[in-house]
Amino acid sequence: MSDQAALREAVSEGPVIPIYVLDDESPGDRKMGAASRWWLHHSLTSLADSLEEKGSRLILRRGRADEVIARLAEETGARKVHALHHYEPWWKKCEERLAGQVELCLHDGNYLEPPGAVTTGSGDPYKIFTPFWRSLRERMPPAEPQRRPQKIDAPDSWPESEVLADWELLPTSPNWAKEMEGYWVPGEEGARRRLAAFEDNASAYDGQRNLPSEEGTSSLSPHLHFGEISPATVYHRVMNAGGSVAVFLKELGWRDFAQNIICQFPDYGEKGYRDQFAQLEWRDFRSSSAREDFEAWKEGRTGYPIVDAGMRQLWAIGWIHNRVRMIVASFLIKHLLIDWREGEQWFWDTLVDADYGSNSTNWQWVAGTGVDSNMFPRIMAPLGQSEKFDAADYIRQWVPELADLPDSAIHDPHAAGCCPEGYPAKRIGHKEARQRALAVYGEMKSSS
Repeated sequence: MSDQAALREAVSEGPVIPIYVLDDESPGDRKMGAASRWWLHHSLTSLADSLEEKGSRLILRRGRADEVIARLAEETGARKVHALHHYEPWWKKCEERLAGQVELCLHDGNYLEPPGAVTTGSGDPYKIFTPFWRSLRERMPPAEPQRRPQKIDAPDSWPESEVLADWELLPTSPNWAKEMEGYWVPGEEGARRRLAAFEDNASAYDGQRNLPSEEGTSSLSPHLHFGEISPATVYHRVMNAGGSVAVFLKELGWRDFAQNIICQFPDYGEKGYRDQFAQLEWRDFRSSSAREDFEAWKEGRTGYPIVDAGMRQLWAIGWIHNRVRMIVASFLIKHLLIDWREGEQWFWDTLVDADYGSNSTNWQWVAGTGVDSNMFPRIMAPLGQSEKFDAADYIRQWVPELADLPDSAIHDPHAAGCCPEGYPAKRIGHKEARQRALAVYGEMKSSS
């Protein structure tokens, strides 16, 4: 409700009917995954409480958003519909359909600058992050964030609302979200707490962000994705922290960059940018060995402690430390030689911060298939990364069967000769995996 341009404008014009539409039709196979739906339930609960404090209420409806909102406007006599812009291709189409039925007023606010606004000197969108960030940074800081409305005028009568519990967004049999419940506080107040906690450490961001065993990242990504806090609010709170806070602000800029990419390439989550990679021979997913490797990766049973810790953290709390995200993604793509799209889809279902732009851009960066991406032959060595970034305590937390090992052995217990019984063997050796990946890449290069 704070720094929410659509709400602020609506309040200035008269009585407001706040509505959230659960639309599983418009996204097609991109409807929210299970972890995001868990977050959504609690975020809507928080939003409803905040609205009630201001004399309002939250109306819930299900269906195709443009049809539901158009019907509600006709039902209530609403003169205008105010909303924030969304940039996923399915929501852009939805906005276009709705604009033909009601007076739709779209506002910006969930990015530092509206996607498409930062362009080259010739007016073209950027495809490379560094010049994009340089140009975006010249426009910073963003406008001062606005306070939430003091009061929200209610209509003479309220339309009917569905019941949140009936949407069955929460897992029940089994309840796999128990650890998520202890780790996250979805909603605007939870976002404020996260930002307050990070504010004290923002100046040391660059030194701590790569250390999985430390609380060096902001953990604000799901709050930003769900609109519980604006990036302008985050920027203004930390921009004068000093130290290496500029590195964090650059990460906020990457979030903007990802949206600019999907505006240029709407199918970026399914189609690689570099056409030559269509010739790369990923392992056949119909084979039992590839399927077994993929299942082992998902469940944290690869035999590489840092990879297993990351994948178990993902399942437990719906989030992975940023350095470990790169490690587990690289492992799937280059060690297991499994198509990046399989990993992107798994993240889509299991991340509480699953975002089409960021998720697809990050996966294509690791795979080397993207507009601005890492080179495929640059293959991360997970065992070396684990030791370099002091991940021992992180492994102890998420791979408890290794908790008693000393730092000298925990990163690679097999090589140290002290692997506990029950911990799996490596799915593939690092040297073997590297050679296989480079050979496949070489074949692709020679055939293109």
